[in-house]
Amino acid sequence: MLMNLVEDATGDQNGICFQSEESKARACSETEESNTCRSNWQQHFDVALGRMVYVNRMTGLSTFIAPTEDIQAACTKDLTTVAVDVILENDTVDDTVSSELLQSLFSEWDNPVFARYPEVAVDVSSGQAESLAVKIHNILYPYRFTKEMIHSMQVLQQVDSKFIACLMSTKTEENGEAGGNLLVLVDQHAAHERIRLEQLIIDSYEKQQAQGSGRKKLLSSTLIPPLEITVTEEQRRLLWCYHKNLEDLGLELVFPDTSDSLVLVGKVPLCFVEREANELRRGRSTVTKSIVEEFIREQVELLQTTGGIQGTLPLTVQKVLASQACHGAIKFNDGLSLQESCRLIETLSSCQLPFQCAHGRPSMLPLADIDHLEQEKQIKPNLAKLRKMAQAWRLFGKAECDTMQSLQQSMPPCEPP
Repeated sequence: MLMNLVEDATGDQNGICFQSEESKARACSETEESNTCRSNWQQHFDVALGRMVYVNRMTGLSTFIAPTEDIQAACTKDLTTVAVDVILENDTVDDTVSSELLQSLFSEWDNPVFARYPEVAVDVSSGQAESLAVKIHNILYPYRFTKEMIHSMQVLQQVDSKFIACLMSTKTEENGEAGGNLLVLVDQHAAHERIRLEQLIIDSYEKQQAQGSGRKKLLSSTLIPPLEITVTEEQRRLLWCYHKNLEDLGLELVFPDTSDSLVLVGKVPLCFVEREANELRRGRSTVTKSIVEEFIREQVELLQTTGGIQGTLPLTVQKVLASQACHGAIKFNDGLSLQESCRLIETLSSCQLPFQCAHGRPSMLPLADIDHLEQEKQIKPNLAKLRKMAQAWRLFGKAECDTMQSLQQSMPPCEPP
């Protein structure tokens, strides 16, 4: 038994010695590998992969195999493109040089996953921007429109029966007068749609407010017979608690005792009835019930989240009015005279949101700042020089002909053999 213990202890010590020698050998190999790549390569242990990755400081390429001297210069053979964290050592690499190398690497790298951010296809450093009609900074630094800028718009003419070309002022001169320097295109359909929407919103409210009430009330229309809407018990309770407030939105509800899941709609906003009439006139199916159900659902969600009726225009009503504004607005290919175009721009300037249509699309687009347009110098031809050149060519041709004739005369005639 004692001998066995001694042998086991001796075996353990030998194992320990063997492990220490193996760890020393591994440390030596790692030291040699680090010495091999100390110039152009940086070691990085990737925790996710569980492996040592060697990153080239010059190219950013990486490999799992310890680089040798034969690939330190080329850095293009048997390399991978494993995504690893970039490690910079300020003590060994200059900040300026490393940033330039990194920027150069990313500018030439074709990312296989994410598309590169689109760039302006103009090489400013080579002088291409000098021949452009619009400066590059008009693209990099877009203008911000303000309502005051619209009042200075000067209508030029209609373009392609779709847009209205105008000059807009983005600055005020020292003498206080505004000068139009920005060329813009106004979408005639979007502009008229915005004008019609804001006018329809104004016409949707009652002109005279009830005494003691500071809230506006939407115009309503009576439905005969009343519209039956199915709701849940919780929805019915909320609608019953706030049915007086819903009347300000043009919605009149009746709660019959015969059913706990039924609500009778006696009045709806006037724009709902007008939308119904337009749909029937086009030969389409009725839409009143679906619109009313959406309207009730919207108000119930507001009551559940906010606990009250909002004073703003309901989204369902706004959608119906936006549809009406779109159908009655000026369309593309509708010709406009200069007076009609001026009247349209003048009315647009008085809108609350003149820069977007009823559906949120932009109503105008900047084209160019005429202050930045360069007048290309046309080089006039030098007529005197051209005359001299033409005369020289004629003299040269004449002299050449005279020379050929003199040579032919001086040569003896050829006798037949």
